[in-house]
Amino acid sequence: MGLLQDGQWVDQWYDTKNSGGEYRRKESDFRHWITPDGKLGPNGTPGYKAEKGRYHLYVSLACPWAHRTLIFRTLKQLEDYIDVTVVDPVMLENGWELTDPLYDDNFLYQLYLRADAQYEGRVTVPVLWDKHTKTIVSNESSEIIRMFNSAFDHLTGNTEDYYPEGLRNTIDKINDRVYQTINNGVYRSGFATTQVAYQNAFEQLFDSLDWVEGILLRQRYLAGPQITEADWRLFTTLIRFDSVYYGHFKTNRRLIADYPAISAYVRELYQVPGIAATVNFDHIKTHYYVSHRTINPTGIIPVGPAQNFTRPHHRGSQ
Repeated sequence: MGLLQDGQWVDQWYDTKNSGGEYRRKESDFRHWITPDGKLGPNGTPGYKAEKGRYHLYVSLACPWAHRTLIFRTLKQLEDYIDVTVVDPVMLENGWELTDPLYDDNFLYQLYLRADAQYEGRVTVPVLWDKHTKTIVSNESSEIIRMFNSAFDHLTGNTEDYYPEGLRNTIDKINDRVYQTINNGVYRSGFATTQVAYQNAFEQLFDSLDWVEGILLRQRYLAGPQITEADWRLFTTLIRFDSVYYGHFKTNRRLIADYPAISAYVRELYQVPGIAATVNFDHIKTHYYVSHRTINPTGIIPVGPAQNFTRPHHRGSQ
């Protein structure tokens, strides 16, 4: 994450202007949509046709937002339809570094400048790239996973729906709280620059984790008896929590391992076929502890904690 201004990389982990020390995530800039036939997407957004081999996904294995898209690529059996480039785990003064198979670029910001030569916004992962028009379709993970959920169904034959019509209102409400207080809440804690901002984010985070624990004690998944988008959006934060956020971001009231229902839930999701292969703790820990020099100036990567997500989860059909 960062900002490109006048051709120079600017570290911008939080919005300092009138923020009161609070971390504020900025909106994504590219918001186009892949549809089955290339017609307009939601709210009239420009449409791109779903085609095999047309799109390329750029991700970091460390980033929870990019991780969502890898999960949906796996769940929806899109591996043969959308190829992937993984950026290097360490992100320093030049932003995300990579070996780009399409253009031989060395930095992700170069791809953004290919899409828009005047671009001076945030350079983030994931990036969904259209090889035909040579531009960025989207860099908004929440929308990329919706595209992956349905746009290619007629090509793959995989019609599993993680955003079913009858649960959309429930999913949207859960997503909103989880995003504000958990997904982004760990960052709001970790990148806060005042005690007040940190404590506010911290309290909201653990209030919401207690809320999630209560839900999972009553029912198997966040929106009911079936896995939905809401579960996968939460999972990518939970899987990183004990190894990174608890210490690095000072979210240290409790470990996820201390929540019986949540910890069993994380193990269950991790054991869904194909999901474990999307989780890379070496990348995760290296990125956070080495890249965030304002938080961890020495760049030392902790050895622990020891974790085992393959243990039985003992979750029934509640």
